[in-house]
Amino acid sequence: MAGQPIGEMDVEYATTIADRAIRLMSQQSVPATPSNFAVWFEYSLGSSLALRKTIDILIAGKRKFDAATNHELYITYVAPQSAADPLGDLPEQLSGLIATAQQFLNTAVSDNQTHIKALGEVSSEAATSDPRTIISKLVDELSKATARAATLEANFAATSEELDSIRDSLKAAEQRSNTDALTGLANRHSMDEFLRLAQIAAMEKDEALSVFLIDIDHFKKFNDDYGHQVGDQVLRLVAKVLQEGVREVDLAARYGGEELIAVLPGADLEACTSVAERIRRRIAEAKLTRRATGKEIGSITVSIGVSQFRLAESAEAMIERCDRGLYQAKRLGRNRTVTETELEPEAGAA
Repeated sequence: MAGQPIGEMDVEYATTIADRAIRLMSQQSVPATPSNFAVWFEYSLGSSLALRKTIDILIAGKRKFDAATNHELYITYVAPQSAADPLGDLPEQLSGLIATAQQFLNTAVSDNQTHIKALGEVSSEAATSDPRTIISKLVDELSKATARAATLEANFAATSEELDSIRDSLKAAEQRSNTDALTGLANRHSMDEFLRLAQIAAMEKDEALSVFLIDIDHFKKFNDDYGHQVGDQVLRLVAKVLQEGVREVDLAARYGGEELIAVLPGADLEACTSVAERIRRRIAEAKLTRRATGKEIGSITVSIGVSQFRLAESAEAMIERCDRGLYQAKRLGRNRTVTETELEPEAGAA
């Protein structure tokens, strides 16, 4: 029944999954909020392999499920659509602006009709009335028309400014929905979409596409020795080096926990490995100090796995080779890069 839509579950099975979720939340000291329960229900259900992998990594690394982590799990894996649409009142705002614009236009049409009627009356008097009177009336009507036009222009200018404000808010909201709050990199949801489009482009153009996966060595030790604030500082530093080390056409993202990922369209395995190695060396050379004391913290190193896209394969299959390379790098002593061509045969493989 794993992966069965929640709406189609029988009550007994749903209750079993809910009990399992609550038990796991208790074991990990996760507050029993609705959003947290939704995450762990989904995890217990097993319908999202990405969510299961992320939580398994966090548990294995004894990572604390704090408020930020719980929120990120919910936004990334359970409610990506609601995160992508934080301006829930936008339709109402736009409807109001449209109604206002229609009112402006209706007023303008009515005023124009009145103006045309008045000019018609002046025209009919032209042959019989004093020319000075006719000129005075014409000037008066033209003044009224000018004033109405100025008012209409000002009203539309104000409406245009409000639309500009909404557009800016939309851009900011879209950026927030695609960005990991802690590192400033793209989040998992954004990465999945970017990689999907990159795979399609690679097949259509017969071009290379490669990815590399980064895991911070001994990340748990930073948390245990210095606290989670320093752990977050380490993660931000690695993210900064990663972002600065890739091209504008590439995507650097937070994959989950202390794992970061980079997607390099047009790069083959050799080129991608070169980028990954350069970033690994820069991270090892970086200096990190505690903000509170100014004391230098031990060196930071990362392990990296690299793979290249194979025609028509899934993103999961490509990333899985990265994952194997990353853990092989860990086994070989960490602080190194392992490509898919260097992978050891899996246990039980022929």
